[in-house]
Amino acid sequence: MKTKIMGILNITKDSFFEDSRTNVLEAKSKIEKMLQDGADMIDIGALSSRPGSDAISEEEELKRVRDVLDIVKKNRFYEKAIFSLDSYSPLCLDYALNCGFKIINDITGLSDDNVCMVAKKHKAAVCIMHMKGDPKSMQADPVYEDVIKDVDEFFEQRVEKAKSFDIKNIILDVGIGFGKNLEHNIALIKSHSSFLYFGYPLLIGASRKSMIDKISPSSVGERLPGTLAIHMEAVRNGASIVRCHDVKEHVQAIRVFEALQ
Repeated sequence: MKTKIMGILNITKDSFFEDSRTNVLEAKSKIEKMLQDGADMIDIGALSSRPGSDAISEEEELKRVRDVLDIVKKNRFYEKAIFSLDSYSPLCLDYALNCGFKIINDITGLSDDNVCMVAKKHKAAVCIMHMKGDPKSMQADPVYEDVIKDVDEFFEQRVEKAKSFDIKNIILDVGIGFGKNLEHNIALIKSHSSFLYFGYPLLIGASRKSMIDKISPSSVGERLPGTLAIHMEAVRNGASIVRCHDVKEHVQAIRVFEALQ
């Protein structure tokens, strides 16, 4: 299966990587650049989920992202790539899916039945991500007896929940950096293939995250090489969707990797 590249576009002022942030005036050109660089998917979000971030209301989230969703619809960008909304707001997700979006990228892993209902209504795909705690407190010394087993059991429960809402198109994301320390993150990347038995695509998203800094001290802007190393290892271990800030570089790296295989 060809590895798909999912570009990241944040409509927020507090996303941890400054270069991924945009506004309504720049959104169209940034989407066009990602498409030109080879993005198969584009994930748009208006709610920061960096460690320590605060939640916002559904209304505020929709206010931030609505105009960009309209740009996707008006320019029919959804005909050139698959668009997902990084959100767990039923209000925002319903609006996005009416604009041609196809994927719900839910960091809470379908914890809200109303999100499941929106997915069922639109026959949307869902990305179920594992997170221990919430963004505000998730990195406050996370502890697991067995992180692989815990994530596996979480996926089993949430896949069954998705099926109960007649949701058929499912993607699984182990949630690198979401309530995990460096040891947990490395274990999940090395054991990524253990989740293939579910029969669904696996998404990896470690782009420029702090685990790289813990291995090799670096600022967020200096972490592209580490990002590529992690993502290539995850692809080698079964990931088929790579969510990243640097589309062009990932397209080249993954195409070379695939040719070598």
